[in-house]
This record gives sequence, C-alpha cells and structure tokens, in this order.
Amino acid sequence: MFKGGSSVFRLAVFGRRFWREIASHWALLLKSCGETGSHCKARWFFLSRRASVFQSEILASAASKKYWDLSNYKPDQIKHSKSLLDKNSNNEVACKKCKKTEIRKTCRRILTPRMEGTSSKAESTLQKSSLDVYTESNKRQHKSTSDSDTVILSVDMESSQDLDSDEDNTPGLDEFSGLSSYERKRLKNISENANFFASLQLSESAARFREMIKKRQPPESKRKKPKKRENGTGCRRSMRLLKVDPSGVSLPATPTQPTLIADENPLLPPGPLEMTPENRDDDSELFKRVLQTWANVSKTSSKNTEKELANIKSYKANLSGMVINEDTVHKVTKGAVFSVALHPSEIRTLVAAGAKSGQVGLWDLTHQSKEDGVYVFQPHSQPVSCLYFSPANPAHILSLSYDGTLRCGDFSRAIFEEVYRDERSSFSSFDFLGEDASTLIVGHWNGTISLVDRRTPGTSYEKLINSSLSKIRTVHVHPVHRQYFITAGLRDIHIYDTRHLNPRRSQPLISLTEHTKSIASAYFSPLTGNRVVTTCADCKLRIFDSSCISSEIPLLTTIRHNTITGRWLTRFQAVWDPKQEDCVIVGSMAHPRRVEIFHETGKQVHSFFGGECLVSVCSINTMHPTRYILAGGNSSGKIHVFMN
Repeated sequence: MFKGGSSVFRLAVFGRRFWREIASHWALLLKSCGETGSHCKARWFFLSRRASVFQSEILASAASKKYWDLSNYKPDQIKHSKSLLDKNSNNEVACKKCKKTEIRKTCRRILTPRMEGTSSKAESTLQKSSLDVYTESNKRQHKSTSDSDTVILSVDMESSQDLDSDEDNTPGLDEFSGLSSYERKRLKNISENANFFASLQLSESAARFREMIKKRQPPESKRKKPKKRENGTGCRRSMRLLKVDPSGVSLPATPTQPTLIADENPLLPPGPLEMTPENRDDDSELFKRVLQTWANVSKTSSKNTEKELANIKSYKANLSGMVINEDTVHKVTKGAVFSVALHPSEIRTLVAAGAKSGQVGLWDLTHQSKEDGVYVFQPHSQPVSCLYFSPANPAHILSLSYDGTLRCGDFSRAIFEEVYRDERSSFSSFDFLGEDASTLIVGHWNGTISLVDRRTPGTSYEKLINSSLSKIRTVHVHPVHRQYFITAGLRDIHIYDTRHLNPRRSQPLISLTEHTKSIASAYFSPLTGNRVVTTCADCKLRIFDSSCISSEIPLLTTIRHNTITGRWLTRFQAVWDPKQEDCVIVGSMAHPRRVEIFHETGKQVHSFFGGECLVSVCSINTMHPTRYILAGGNSSGKIHVFMN
C-alpha cells in the first residue's frame, strides 16, 4: 500500500480535505433545494466529522503498524501455501464477532455526544455512513510480515468486512469471484459510491442552481442623456443659412434646374475684333485721334541701327541717368504681365503689355497724365505670351496667346485682325522670318512649329513641322542669317535651318545640352547674332558663342543668378539690349528690388533701383531699340519705366 509514515500522513490530510469539500458542497446544495432544519444540520455535521475520523484513524494506525509495500504487487506472481491460506481464513472468522462489537462501540463513543440534537432518521444515517468511512480507511491498512509465514491482517480491515455482511450478495460482483476479498471490497465501494452520488442528483441540482442565477446584463452607460427643454429658447441660428427672411417669412424655394457653368476663358469668335478700350466708356472721338497719332508715328531711322556700339564706360553713364518716379509707374492690365514691348518711335513713348488675362494694354507716356494715357483691350481669352511691334510698320502690334490665336492690332483701322488660328493647339512664342514681317514662325507648346504667311488669305499655316522637342517655350530668328532660328525646350536648346525642315521629323543642326533644369528662354544677340543667352531654372545664365554655326557652339560664360521665382511670379527671361548687344537685362529676386544688366563676360554692368517706386519683382523687361528707356512688368499688372 504506502511506504512510511509520510505517505500515510499525506493520505490522511488528503482525505480530510476531500470530505470537508463534500460537506461544503452538501450544505450549498441542500440550502438551494430548500432542505433545512435537523436534516441539513445532521448531514453537514456527519460529513465534517467523517473527515476528522478519517484522519485520526489513519494516523493512529500508522503509529502502531508496519506496512507492507504493495506497489509492485501482482496476484499471479505470489504463491501462498495451503497452510497459510487456511490460517488466514481461520483468523478472519475468529475476529469477526469480537471486532464487530468493538467497532460499533467506538463509533457510538465518538459520534453520540455530537448527535444529541438530531432526529432518529439523521442518527441512523450517520451511524451507517461512519461505518462506511471506517471501512474505507481500514481497507488501505492491509499488511503482512516476511519473517513469519503468517499474514497479519488489520483489525480495521476485518471488521469492515464483517459490517457489510451482504458483500457477496452485491449485484455485479459475481463475475469477479476469482478476485481476492480486498479487490472485491474495493469494487463494491466504487459501485456504492457511484450509486450514492447518482442518488444525490447533483446534475439536476446544479441545473436548478444555474437557473436561479440571473444572466449578466451589460452595464448601462454612466453618461446621462441631456434632457430636452420643452419651453426653453434654442441656440441662435443664422437666418441666411436657414433661408428665412428677417421678418420670419420663409423664402421661396430655389429652382431645381441645373445651372450651366460658364467657361472661365471662353474663346473669342474668329475674325477681326474692334479695337475698343475696356477702360473707356466715352470720348470715342478722342480715342480715334489717339489712334491716328500712333499710326502717323514714323519708325526709327535706319541710320541709328547701323551706328557702332558705345563703349562700356559711356554705356554705364547713360544707364546711370535713367530714373523712375511715381509718374512712370502705373497699373496697365488686370493680371500678371507675360510680355512687354516698346514702340520704336523716338518722339513718343508707347509701352505695350500682354497680360495673363488675355488683355493687351497700351500706355502712352508722352505729354499725358498716366490715367489718361492707358488703354486696355481684350483681343485674347488666355495669357498673351509674346508681343511685338512690326519692324516694317510700327502702326501694327502683333500678339500671340495660349488660346491658339495670333492677332495684329492695326491702329489705322482700329481693329485686331486675325492672322493665325488653331483651336486644337496652344501657342507659346513667335518671331518674324523676314524683315518685311510678312512671314512668321510660331512655336507650339506641344513641340510643333508653324510657318505662317500673312500675305495669303485665310488664318491657317503654310507648313507644320514636328520638331525634336516635346515642348517649345521660345522661338527666335537669327538677325543676320534669317534661315536659322533657335528654340528653347524643357531641357535642350536646338538650332534649326528653315531650308532643311521636315514636316514629319526635323533634326536640329545644333543641340545644347548643358542645362540641368527647365529652360525659360533662348535669344540671339540683336545686331550680329554672334551670341546666344539662355535662362535656366538652375540659377544660371549661359552665354554661347554663335559666331560660327556648325555642329556645335561653345559655352563662353556662366553667370550665377537667382532665377527661382516660385509659383506666383512670371518666370525670368534674360534679353539683350538692342543698342548694346554684349549686355543682357534680367529681373532680380534680391532686396531691395532691382533690375540688373550683365556683360557677356559675366560682370555686372548696372542695377536699376527704384526705392519706393520699385517694391516688386519685374520679371519681364525690355529696352528701347534706340533710346535709354527700360520697361518692366510685374505679376500684378504694373509697368515700371526707367528713362532719362
């Protein structure tokens, strides 16, 4: 069975804990089933006492008896002699009667004082159950001695066998008749315990107990709902948003018909447009006299264009004499200025500005106040990116726009005549192929080039060429060898020969690939065409030697200059001074605001400061071909004029 006293002690403690657990569960179940009074008290006391008796008897037996280890016991391996078996059976019969009486007396001595208040039914139940406990404890105390041939059985084990005289009559044990008495007794106890627990109906009691427990409900939110005010005044609301008249009368419902959204920049109708100023409502006769004056202005004498260049010292002195004042600053157009041109007249100072809004503004600064000298026209619906006075007839001003139209403003007839129209494309720049200004070359934003002849009827092109560039920003013709023209793309500069243009795909004569970022413009020098100036977003102005147009043209100078204008300013475009072709003019982002002039060697020649009259960036600038007059436009539509 068990070795040593420690095993017995552990058995006793375990048994006591087991029966006390049974007692606790009994009390809970009996209370839930409604059983109270003496029966409940008797059963609880019996189970509690049963645990104490079990522990005390086990410990008492362990102190006076020597246990035999049955951990490796196998009935088939042990052979007993016949005499030994007979002796054991005789001892068993002899001890039955005496031990039966002794065990009953012991149980009464232990249990009777505790059971005085119980009923007769509870007392009989306790007595029978205590005997069963005693039997269960004694059946584990079986021992034998190895020195003598006698097997000494525990007195408690023998008495427990005598108490249950109906052991052989237990149903289900006949088929185990070949087992020893200990094994048969163990099986009997297992069967009785199973029947006992089945009679308790624990599963039914547990089911009833679970039904008594209320199902857990989700906790209610502690946040209190705001109480609605029945008669309280509500919060203030805008009657305009509620569409209620201030007097309290509801406004009529708005119509549900869909409204058509008008195009922000509708394309103007084809054909000539009247030259009617938008900023003038009356004095049509006065405006006609002004137009006649502009038409009668003679163009610049050819003698002045053929004179030799001035030296740098005298040129600087003349630039220093150019000033700006409040009378030479005025807002000419609504939107940002995209292009500026100066009339070549030596008598009158007439400035033209092309705006982002499609307007063309003319400002006459001769003998008039600045308010009376400004006339604004609307020949285009989108930005005017290029603007020139005709070199053959200064009474004509040609304007090109993103809307795909090229128009000529004729002062003598007071109309804007349509020269070229292509609604499927957007124009970026143009220039005159001949000195008589009859043929034009037009650059498109999609990379194509158009050749236009103003002498032919209609508003279509004469030839359409696909260039090797994806986009074209500027187009400029060589001033001497007019068969050459230069185009500025996104990252490359190409020079073409009009005599070798292929409508399908034209290859350039020269490609300049030194630029690392987006290019804004590229122009030949105005008198000889021996230099090319380019403006790039990498903050550099580059000057190339184009005196010999061959397979390549060398780079002469790189000028560091801030060309990052941002989103809201027009991009810088460095242009040549028509009087001094070795000097370029460009706007500046530096403070205080200024317009700078650089020599082709990279040295700064002059900076135009305006003080309070020049507080913005002049992105687009131009110089008069013969006079020392500089006109610059900013992104708000203002024109700043520096002059002697």
